[in-house]
Amino acid sequence: MKIIKKNVGFSDALLRVVLGMIILFAGLWYDSLWGFLGLIFIASGALSFCPVYRVMNIETCTPNLEREN
Repeated sequence: MKIIKKNVGFSDALLRVVLGMIILFAGLWYDSLWGFLGLIFIASGALSFCPVYRVMNIETCTPNLEREN
C-alpha cells in the first residue's frame, strides 16, 4: 500500500470540495462537460492531496501528517 503525504489543510480541502460541487452542478445545469472538472477539486479535497502542490512544494496543512490510500 502506498502512503501519500497530506499537503492540503482542512480549510483548503473544504474550499476545494465546495468549489468542486459548484463547478460540477453548474456543468450539469448547463449540459457542459466542463462540469466534470469539479470532480478533480472534489477528489483533491477529499484525499487532502494535490499533485500540483507536490510539484510546487506547497503545503497548507501542518507538516508530517500522512494518510493511507
